[in-house]
Amino acid sequence: MERIAVDLLVIGGGMAGVAAALAGARHGLKTALINDRPVLGGNASSEIRVWVNGATGGRNNRYAREGGIIEELQLENRYKNTDGNAHLWDAILLDAVSAEPLLQVFHLTVGYDCTVEGGRITAVYARQLQSEREVEFVPAYVVEASGDGAVAAKAGAGYRWGREARDEFGEDWAPPVADRKTLGNSLMFYARDAGKPIPFVKPAIAKDFKAETPPRLRRANAREGRCKWWWIEYGGLLDTVHDAAEIHRELTGIVYGVWDYIKNSGKFPEATSLQLEWIGSVPGKRESRRFLGDHILKESEVVAQEFFPDSVAHGGWSIDLHPPKGFFDPENEGSKHWHLAGPYNIPFRTLYSKDLENLFLAGRLASCTHVAFGTTRVMSTLATMGQAAGTAAALAAKHGGLSAREVGVVHLDELQQALLRDDQWIPGVAAHDPADLAPGARVSASTAAESVVLDADLAVRLETERYLRLPAAGRVEAVDLLVEGEAGDVLTVEFWASDRGQNYVPVVAQGQVEVRLVIAGRQWVTVPTAGGGLGPDAAGGILLKLLANVTVGATAQRRPTGAFCYGLEGDPRDGGGMRLDPFTPCYRVRCTEQVYAAANVTNGFARPFGGANSWRSAPLDQHGPQWLELAWQAPQQVREVQLTFNSDLDEHFHNLQPMKGPAVPEMVRDYRILAHSSGQWTEVARADGNYQRLRRHRLSTPVTTDALRVEVLATHGAPCAEIFEVRVY
Repeated sequence: MERIAVDLLVIGGGMAGVAAALAGARHGLKTALINDRPVLGGNASSEIRVWVNGATGGRNNRYAREGGIIEELQLENRYKNTDGNAHLWDAILLDAVSAEPLLQVFHLTVGYDCTVEGGRITAVYARQLQSEREVEFVPAYVVEASGDGAVAAKAGAGYRWGREARDEFGEDWAPPVADRKTLGNSLMFYARDAGKPIPFVKPAIAKDFKAETPPRLRRANAREGRCKWWWIEYGGLLDTVHDAAEIHRELTGIVYGVWDYIKNSGKFPEATSLQLEWIGSVPGKRESRRFLGDHILKESEVVAQEFFPDSVAHGGWSIDLHPPKGFFDPENEGSKHWHLAGPYNIPFRTLYSKDLENLFLAGRLASCTHVAFGTTRVMSTLATMGQAAGTAAALAAKHGGLSAREVGVVHLDELQQALLRDDQWIPGVAAHDPADLAPGARVSASTAAESVVLDADLAVRLETERYLRLPAAGRVEAVDLLVEGEAGDVLTVEFWASDRGQNYVPVVAQGQVEVRLVIAGRQWVTVPTAGGGLGPDAAGGILLKLLANVTVGATAQRRPTGAFCYGLEGDPRDGGGMRLDPFTPCYRVRCTEQVYAAANVTNGFARPFGGANSWRSAPLDQHGPQWLELAWQAPQQVREVQLTFNSDLDEHFHNLQPMKGPAVPEMVRDYRILAHSSGQWTEVARADGNYQRLRRHRLSTPVTTDALRVEVLATHGAPCAEIFEVRVY
């Protein structure tokens, strides 16, 4: 038995565990990550191949993609793995953990037991079977992120299993009576076109679905690719831990049976040349134990988007529940979705065990009801929990061995500020780092873009009413729209408002105006605001409802931050919600303040929330390199400059998705940082080919300066430079 003492032991190499381990190591903890599989990523690995989804999958969410470590990994993957190859994603994760000198990874290592003394886990015992090693890890802190939580359960941490009764927490989507049913497991497979007929002789283990076809097979599509076979699901009526081998065997038979049905039923002639290329090594598991923290997140809190004082992360996927019968559900109900009005907060009290002082929880183990788990369970959201847990463990160690609970009581603000500095979004929490010199500077820029879209390359007839969201600041005096029609036509516009900083759906009606066209053809018309002035709503913009049968001049080019057009369809409980349009009507917003002002980069928000919160320049191709300047009244000693760029947090992409390009077009590609001293500007840092949202430049030698400039030389395709935040230390 080897003995390894560490500051932090992370159990589980899925996205939550990877994020927790990286956060702990980067904040100075000697960290060990044990993973029972040969590759990292958990359900996202090449063995299982589930997409890393998150808050951008919520139909009503805008600018909601999870930040921090998971954003870093996704951007790295996008740049280096444009085809969405599952094995290259494995390599991205392995590179990330291998780059941390304080982090040691133990693959094929199973934690099976532990020792608990005085309410703390003092040892965790693990086996590395292929190496015939047994290891006693002696950790100061433990993050359980293994999905099933075997070690946490052995340690005596309380947990729940299955579905709560509807009355226990007042949850509409809970069953009338509690039970032990869960979401099932899925086994993925890929097929490819071989270009010639490929016969398929089913193995004996395959189920026969040709004589009696389960209702769910109606959704079969021979050409479905990648993760589209998630509905081959089984195990929700069994014990997804102790019956894992049986579930795996049954799922294997179902997969071969589905493929036999596609190849040999005669209903899919297009499948003649398709060849079965890959079947998952292990099933992807959705649900097992959910451990108990000091708070249990429930349906009403995520639906109401309750703000918790101890918020440390956010989610935004729909409440996504699957029938426990899975593939054999008689109603063919693959899943039901409750799309929320916007992203919600996740409290720190759900991320540690109420029973053990040094046990943090992350990923699927977090403290929530079965219904709330339906939205928190996607991997980008789970990664933010992992980052919060790993960061909290570092603070607990820093302050002399505090318990997990004490971190949230005594050092909550420090935890939130550390997460914000690492680009974790906490809706409603602003940065206020006393060590940051940037808020004390006067901020200016070469130029600042206006709130306009002028170039129309198409005409769009709005057959149904549409909502036009426009960025604004100060008092809005008028909005100009580019429309087409006949003289005398009337354009009816309603003003609406959203109710909070992260929401963009209409809530409150604010009035209506009618505008009459005076000439025929394409023309700009002015939409006056009610009473001669309209202030931005809680989300920092204005929301216009354009009634049907209007033709607008529009563009299909990528929209500027804060502007988009959408329709609102149906009840969110029935899968309805916002339907984003691929075009943006041309507009001009006349307001009293600059929307994309240089000062936005020090306002405490590094993404749209209650405003655009970015500096956006005039086009580089017309004005040349653009710069942002921070100037102080007295010289400052600077050792680090931190920049947060625009990675288009409104775009929904994931790790296994083929990309149109290796980097987000809005991303700043080439830039340099200049320091001013004795009347001269000197380059102190430079980056060429950047593709990351968060960049830190630690200067080899601190400089004394009264001003800094960030000079943007090029983007990855967008016309303007854009920066959300600048920090200086």
